[in-house]
Amino acid sequence: MPLVVPGITSQPDNKTQEWQSKLLGKKLSDTEHTETLFCKKDLPQEHRVVAPGQAVTTDFKEGRLNVHLDDDGTVSRVTHG
Repeated sequence: MPLVVPGITSQPDNKTQEWQSKLLGKKLSDTEHTETLFCKKDLPQEHRVVAPGQAVTTDFKEGRLNVHLDDDGTVSRVTHG
């Protein structure tokens, strides 16, 4: 049986794919929702935004949405866990 490491070797589930299509390439905003901005209040309750180089816990929470940003604040990756 192959080793499956969530977020690394597993295929994204439908929820992850849905969030990827909504967020990838956009910047997060506190108030606005446009073609290039996504309003943070529309993220699920259990989420975390991860900036480049930011330390994060290694605990795995299946329902938590992880939004990874690149250096200019654009969403570069979306995972659950």
